[in-house]
Amino acid sequence: MTARLNEFQQPVGAALPDWQGARLPDGRTLAGRYCRIERIDPERHAAELYEAYRDAPDWRDWTYLSVGPFDSLDAYRRYLETVAGLSDPMHHAVIDLASGQAVGTIALMRIDAPNGVIEVGSVTYSPRMKRTRIATETMALLLGHVFEDLGYRRFEWKCDALNAPSRAAASRYGFTFEGIFRQAVVTRGRNRDTAWYSIIDSDYPALHAAYGRWLDPANFDGQGRQIETLAEIRSRVGPA
Repeated sequence: MTARLNEFQQPVGAALPDWQGARLPDGRTLAGRYCRIERIDPERHAAELYEAYRDAPDWRDWTYLSVGPFDSLDAYRRYLETVAGLSDPMHHAVIDLASGQAVGTIALMRIDAPNGVIEVGSVTYSPRMKRTRIATETMALLLGHVFEDLGYRRFEWKCDALNAPSRAAASRYGFTFEGIFRQAVVTRGRNRDTAWYSIIDSDYPALHAAYGRWLDPANFDGQGRQIETLAEIRSRVGPA
């Protein structure tokens, strides 16, 4: 790509003459074929989420999170009460449409509307949600909301560089690895190097098509097993 030069013959970035900023998330409900994403409500969601998280055999899912685990429903409800009214991070519950139950949480955070940058964080999936169509559809719904509804240019995923499952998920979902921020955070009394990933608006059309094909019921056999992986579909549709 040939760089643009300014009047001093210095290379500069692409012009954005029509850019006016993105819109702030408004807390709307996002509905798909398998799940619904809605604002956290402690009264409605605390008990369902607490029970869903208790399906896990141990507390390992909380190792890389800044909160939890919670040893009682009251403790978890109190936590939800502290975050439910926040606009950044804006916490959401993921509802399994088949059961009508909340099975995980996710947040939109570090919202920078003037520059069109937003992050997905506090990704806390229960065993009822992991490795299911709900988990993938959650990301598909967020991508559509961020890029189509709100007009963002960049969607970020950050995690502890030692969190192998989170890093694998980011890659599967089509986020591009951008590097490690060394000694970025002190959390739970220990160092955290942070791995950065992103999807930008020019990546989105191919990812949107790939997600749609993966989530299509025709991509699953009679036992609910995927016929093609998301990675296989993405490679055929085109690079993110």
